[in-house]
Amino acid sequence: MSAANKAPLRCVLFDLDGTLLDTAPDLGAAVNHVLINEGFAPLSDDVIRQTTSHGALGLLRAGLGDELLEELGASRLRTALLDYYAANLCVGTRPYDGMLALIEWLEEKELPWGIVTNKPGFLTEPLLAALPALANCGVTVSADTLPVRKPDPAPMYYACEQLGVDAAHCLYVGDHVRDIEAGRNAGMRTAVAGWGYLHDDEDPADWGADLHFDTVQALHHWLRYELS
Repeated sequence: MSAANKAPLRCVLFDLDGTLLDTAPDLGAAVNHVLINEGFAPLSDDVIRQTTSHGALGLLRAGLGDELLEELGASRLRTALLDYYAANLCVGTRPYDGMLALIEWLEEKELPWGIVTNKPGFLTEPLLAALPALANCGVTVSADTLPVRKPDPAPMYYACEQLGVDAAHCLYVGDHVRDIEAGRNAGMRTAVAGWGYLHDDEDPADWGADLHFDTVQALHHWLRYELS
């Protein structure tokens, strides 16, 4: 649909890692802890940020390659990474610059907001609990909340149902192609979080999103205009 035909905006949903929160410092510390313990060089911050969206195995694969990862035991190393990460969830993790101001503004406008993430609940829930500024999140849908996850639209529909808003009235913001696919599959407006974990080889212009914002502040500015 063209922007002119979009339903009025009544809800904003966010991806978590690389969109709402910069979790790369703690995920990077976890993968580097495992790599160093196994006798390998740590990943650079740049590689970590470009790989975080691919999860624990993606981070390990970036450091070891497919063959060595399987040889050493992918399941064992993934468990070690997640165990370390779970014990150090919110050491360096922070909301992106401008995000708390945006959340506060949404709450002042009484516009429901929530999170739909492919992060498992055993990590999502304690992480959010460690960040009181996000306590008013209206709904959190994790990877294991439902039998399916993004890019399937079911988590998007579920979030909207919990908030009492039709999906057509929702904007979904994310930094990965699966986020845009999930939002589009649910009939939502979609926006690329250009401040997130985008890989150099990726072109978000190919994802089919309705909107693209390079900064949280740009998203905030657009929302102010849209709701004025």
